Amino acid sequence: MHTISRGRATHADRLERWLGADQVKYLSETMGKFYYPVPVHGVPGNVFVMPGGDFAGEITAGQFMSKHDAAAATLRKLRNRLDAQHRREKAAGVLASILKAEQRELYAVGAFASIDAVVAAYTGGKGQTLGFSKTGVASNAIGNVNDLWTRAGAPAAGAAGAAAPGGTAWTAASTGAMPYKNLGATNSGHYLNWTLSANTANMGLLLYDRLFSVAAGAALTSGTSTAVTGVPTRYQNTTNTAVDYIGGNFAFPANPTTVLAATAHNWAVGTGAAGMMYANQAGTAANMPVIAGVSACVVGGVDLVVQNWFAPLAAGDIGIQKLTNMQSSAAVATGTIDWVIGHPIAVNVCPIANFACLDDGLYTSMNLSSILDNACLSFLELPKSATTATTYNGFFRTVSE
Repeated sequence: MHTISRGRATHADRLERWLGADQVKYLSETMGKFYYPVPVHGVPGNVFVMPGGDFAGEITAGQFMSKHDAAAATLRKLRNRLDAQHRREKAAGVLASILKAEQRELYAVGAFASIDAVVAAYTGGKGQTLGFSKTGVASNAIGNVNDLWTRAGAPAAGAAGAAAPGGTAWTAASTGAMPYKNLGATNSGHYLNWTLSANTANMGLLLYDRLFSVAAGAALTSGTSTAVTGVPTRYQNTTNTAVDYIGGNFAFPANPTTVLAATAHNWAVGTGAAGMMYANQAGTAANMPVIAGVSACVVGGVDLVVQNWFAPLAAGDIGIQKLTNMQSSAAVATGTIDWVIGHPIAVNVCPIANFACLDDGLYTSMNLSSILDNACLSFLELPKSATTATTYNGFFRTVSE
């Protein structure tokens, strides 16, 4: 989805009946400040949480049962249907372990001509399953956010970004990235589905492509205005219909290695050649609005005030092409911060601790969202409902054309 269009409002009662009122509220509060539509996974139809926290798009379920009740009914139907079909078509047996859906009619899905084309690609060497297990850290407070890039687990912990002005453009070959492979035509990878469990209830996890990061250095420790010249290598297109459009790119300051000193600070508003500055989705220079950081931000934490997982952009902007300058309002004598640019791929919420939540991107609003070649796939823990460290396990699947 490259342009913002609110479209038809989602039927509120059906959405709450399907997801549960608590999860709908969590998504609205967590994603409502974001400037770009974000797909809601695991909801049959085409539902997005919009800027402002409203939901738009059609939901084709929720009339009579929750997603858990529907899942049980769907599994019974699928088992009977696929047992018979598997005898006639080997690919259907593989699809049975991939998809959560009630219907299998042939229709175009994204760049694929039909569901059978997706199956053929997945079983023909263009599908991959990527497992992960990551443990976060104890947050400074409820509502803070953690970046799992430098945390232990699988994939292994990633490194901090290089110093300014150059920084680091990350790829699938970087330590810390999921081992994503380019299996099809150029930039033809697609998100298929995602199974996630967390040992703490009501936790949300964002799967994103980590495009670029740069160490703040003196911009943090002495409050010095610091230029950035390095740029990402993906999602740099200013055309809003392009698969690699800048729209949706976001930035955040994360602590990779050393706890910050207990110093009140914010990331200064951009003014001229000082403060926080960036180029927007049109490649035009812009000033980033001021936003407060976190005193004594923990290692692994995101240095933004509670309930914020991304830095705000100037009014009307919907993406960040590159950072051009960094500056803290106060000298934070000790600690480390990387400014990171990412692109959202998928979001999954675990309403029940230690319960595997399967969300698909084939029949719901993701609609086989693109994953670019050499994507550096990583995870961002959304505003936490508890301060305790949370462990996430699961896997997600991709398919390429």
